Amino acid sequence: MADNDPQCARELSQFAENLLQQLQDNFQTLTEKLTQRMEEMGERIDDLEKHVTGLMVEAGIENASEELMH
Repeated sequence: MADNDPQCARELSQFAENLLQQLQDNFQTLTEKLTQRMEEMGERIDDLEKHVTGLMVEAGIENASEELMH
């Protein structure tokens, strides 16, 4: 049984290393997806602000850009 312990320890160590690598890869993928979605949302918010400003100008509200900043 003593002969199997080093092999078992190496297998367990390799398993743990593989598992940690998979977790790191999954975390990296999720991070990239979240970053991309946040950038997309930022662009959408910018577009929405531009449209609201345009509508405020059309409605005759003065200083439309300044009012959106507050």
